[in-house]
Amino acid sequence: MRFDAFAVRALLLATTAFAPAALHAQTTAAPPEVQDQVDSDGDNYEDAEDLSSGNRIVVTATKREQTLQETPISVSVTTAETLERAQIRDLIDLQTVAPSLRVQQLQSSSNTTFSIRGFGNGDNNFGIEPSVGVFIDGVFRSRSAGALDDLANVQRIEVLRGPQSTLFGKNASAGVVSVVTREPQFTFGGNIEASYGNYDSVVVRGDVTGPISDAIAFSLAGGYNRRDGYARIVNLDEDLGTRNRWNVRGQLLIEPTPDLSIRLIGDYSNIDEACCVVGNVLAGPTAPLIFAVGGAIDPNNLFSYDTYLNQVPINKVDNYGGSAQVEWNVGDLTLTSITAYRELQNFFDQDVDFSSADVVSETRDQAVNTFTQELRLASDFDGPLNFLLGGFYFNEDIEQASGLRNGDDARAFFDLLAGQGRPGTLAGLEAGLGLPTGSIFRAGPTTVENYSMSNESYSIFGTLDFEPIDGLVFTVGANYTDDRKDFALSGDALDPLANINLADAFITQATGGLVRTRAQFQALPAANQAVLRTLATRPCAAGAPAGTCNPLLGLAALQFLPPFLDVPNAVEDGQTRDDNVSYVARVAYDVAPELNVYASYSTGFKASSVNLSRDSRPLFGDFVPAALPAGVGAVVGGSNFLAPSSPVLDAGLPITNLTTGSRFAGPEDAEVYEIGIKGQFDGLGFNLALFDQTIKGFQAFLFTGTGFQLANAGQQSAKGFEFDATISPVRNLVFTYAMTYLDSVYDSFVNSPVGDVSGERPGNVPEFVIATSATYTHEFGASGNSLITRLDYNHESNTQILNGVPGFGSNAVGRQVARNYSREVNLVNGSMTFAMDNGLEIGAYVRNLLNDEYIVTIFPSTAQSGSISGYPNQPRTYGGVVRFKF
Repeated sequence: MRFDAFAVRALLLATTAFAPAALHAQTTAAPPEVQDQVDSDGDNYEDAEDLSSGNRIVVTATKREQTLQETPISVSVTTAETLERAQIRDLIDLQTVAPSLRVQQLQSSSNTTFSIRGFGNGDNNFGIEPSVGVFIDGVFRSRSAGALDDLANVQRIEVLRGPQSTLFGKNASAGVVSVVTREPQFTFGGNIEASYGNYDSVVVRGDVTGPISDAIAFSLAGGYNRRDGYARIVNLDEDLGTRNRWNVRGQLLIEPTPDLSIRLIGDYSNIDEACCVVGNVLAGPTAPLIFAVGGAIDPNNLFSYDTYLNQVPINKVDNYGGSAQVEWNVGDLTLTSITAYRELQNFFDQDVDFSSADVVSETRDQAVNTFTQELRLASDFDGPLNFLLGGFYFNEDIEQASGLRNGDDARAFFDLLAGQGRPGTLAGLEAGLGLPTGSIFRAGPTTVENYSMSNESYSIFGTLDFEPIDGLVFTVGANYTDDRKDFALSGDALDPLANINLADAFITQATGGLVRTRAQFQALPAANQAVLRTLATRPCAAGAPAGTCNPLLGLAALQFLPPFLDVPNAVEDGQTRDDNVSYVARVAYDVAPELNVYASYSTGFKASSVNLSRDSRPLFGDFVPAALPAGVGAVVGGSNFLAPSSPVLDAGLPITNLTTGSRFAGPEDAEVYEIGIKGQFDGLGFNLALFDQTIKGFQAFLFTGTGFQLANAGQQSAKGFEFDATISPVRNLVFTYAMTYLDSVYDSFVNSPVGDVSGERPGNVPEFVIATSATYTHEFGASGNSLITRLDYNHESNTQILNGVPGFGSNAVGRQVARNYSREVNLVNGSMTFAMDNGLEIGAYVRNLLNDEYIVTIFPSTAQSGSISGYPNQPRTYGGVVRFKF
């Protein structure tokens, strides 16, 4: 383990943060924030009597029920009480109380990225495997769009940090978010809640549970969440950043015998809202052209929340499915089966130039059907050996129909762009190339895309625990995964300029039309070929004499949507085939009933990801483009005359303006060394984990301004610690403190879109993240009424957002520009609730009390070289809530 001096510094930092609180801790009942047991009165809610029972949080992070203290991995747990008091409504809000977790919602309601310890992937592409697995009641949600339900009837949320592939399979190379909802109860109870807040926010939700018979119980939960936008589309006088979603969830619990339990779950959720808020961060040289064609932006003013679009974004998500969980106890063995089927329908239609000029919009219509089956057998012997053995099967089909559309202002905008502010260039180009007048950047569809992928995977996993003496447990485990993907991609680029290679066009013109094919060019004398090659790929400097360079090359920047090479084809089979063995070795020891320590080594695996987008390109080697001088657009290398022999070319496949890239990114392999200590005393609980984590082949998915690049980083690593504590110095007063420290670096990433970033800290990964809270419950004598006040603070240290911004002429300039943009988060949230003995609660809440402003992330503005767009954070929200528990 490579901890050395780093471990000492980390331990000192954590101890320094923890010591002042610990000195004030007294012997009291277990604090409310560390409780999560179903009440004996069956109402699923904690009350004052429960807090003296010494209960502890029960988690299933190791797929066995254990207390949080006994679980020998780094895991944070957010209880139902915390979710309620902190007004955490979905997984996006969860990060404010779970420091190692980052959740970002970007282009659309369904585009959300989860990361843990700085490891995670963009989810703007359904072909990309998540690094952080999201499970709801044991069912894997393969795409983040299927995990964004408003949280209803939740018992707890576990965030498992670090690789969890041994038990959770191929999509847990960075960690797991596990949402556990309450089972139906055999005692009637429930709650209903309504809240109203600024931006006309209305949230109504509730649940009811009870018996149908002695052996069958039910629960039904649902919610409705709507809100006006916190931003305005000024030119349309419409809201942006709205909420409009609802969900319903039903459960049956069938217990025909004491040893057999069957839990059936069905759910449906719907999202139909205008998302998301994008503003201008840097107005570059193309900004005047937007205004010249009658459009507008709010230049360099991200936090005005005034936006300009030519249409209101449409975001629709339908997510539904069902699962059956069966548990059968046979003596000291428990057999568990979880069967699930889910469907996800996702549609969006958005203006993607983010201005009121009608330049370009994008639509995507996506469907995902997923079937999963998990089967496991676990022992509970009195002897020194116990085991868990299981298998998991995954089958998923993805379909996508998408495309880009040129708007009514597209031709005028790109004409000015081509002429450096002067109109008429496109008309002259059409005449010179023999194209119909008005055909380049004509209004209407400019790409038509169809993608599909079938993914079948299975894994076999198991762990063995050996306890030679009481309190000392050695654990070994392994997981074998086999993953197979078959994908088909097809696309049409409809713009006529995109289908003309500028080098070939120059050669045809220079030879008076005598050379129109590759064979005709190769039939020329070698000396003539060399001269034409040089002239065809030489850009024209200012004042260069005619005939000494290619004046067409400056137009390559307008060919950002070149023709697409369909897959499968004669060279590329459209398949990935991966298999892997992940494993874990761990030792845990109970130093005392209140104190546990552990040390572990584990590996993780994520299968290959497929680039289901118009930016999918063959690998270099399958196709070799023509060699080009510096500064010439890459599409020119897709020359039918000049490109050297390659498998794609030799197979007779079309190569006009073809570039290289990736169809898929290979697997990720993760490993982590971790040591930890956990303590639970009366009035005091704490957890500390030190880790050294590495992911080889990290799958990076990055926006370049006109498309996305999917690539494997050589290696990314992070050393750090996670510390959290809960202290109750006096009755009814609870403090929580959690800190994550990350020393993160790209050990090797040579082929990033902004050049070699090896040795640099990954963008948007803060060094420190802190989440702390104080909760005080004032009891009004023996009335049973109480006033609960909570204040929490979330901090992320200042960090550079991106390692570089494409679109600034060179990687060096783009990386220099990126240094100007960083983010620091300081969120203060609060709530106050008057809880009456009869179950009625009246409260108020505020999120982002101080109206902190920070940039979520930035990206190069679409087809606007030198400009930067960004996502602002959500401003202050507040409101009142009425809740009744029965």
